[in-house]
Amino acid sequence: MDIKDIISNGDDRLRIVQELVPGKEITLAHVIASPDPILYQKLGLNPELDFSGAAIGILTVTPAETAIIAADISTKAANVDLSFVDRFSGTLITTGMISDVESGLKAVTEFCGDKLGFKVCNISKT
Repeated sequence: MDIKDIISNGDDRLRIVQELVPGKEITLAHVIASPDPILYQKLGLNPELDFSGAAIGILTVTPAETAIIAADISTKAANVDLSFVDRFSGTLITTGMISDVESGLKAVTEFCGDKLGFKVCNISKT
């Protein structure tokens, strides 16, 4: 039996229903330490940085509007540049020195976990 046999509405078109039920969570907190300069260019980030000791921090959070709070906390907690924040997808990208990017992400994960009651993932690093 083919999935079309199960879901077909009679005219060979599939109907797919997607549902998003966001919780209060940080699903990704990652530090890319010493990235290749081409990564900055491909992401549309400032390629004129001193790349020795530089890092990119990536955070994904739901509800998505929490990315605004995360951007505020991260930039106040550490000397990072706010490279991208999207209140619709919940994505935050920061750049700076490795220790600063780590500190910014740590401040966000601690605040969201301790003060907002979020489920928080561990900060990973490559």
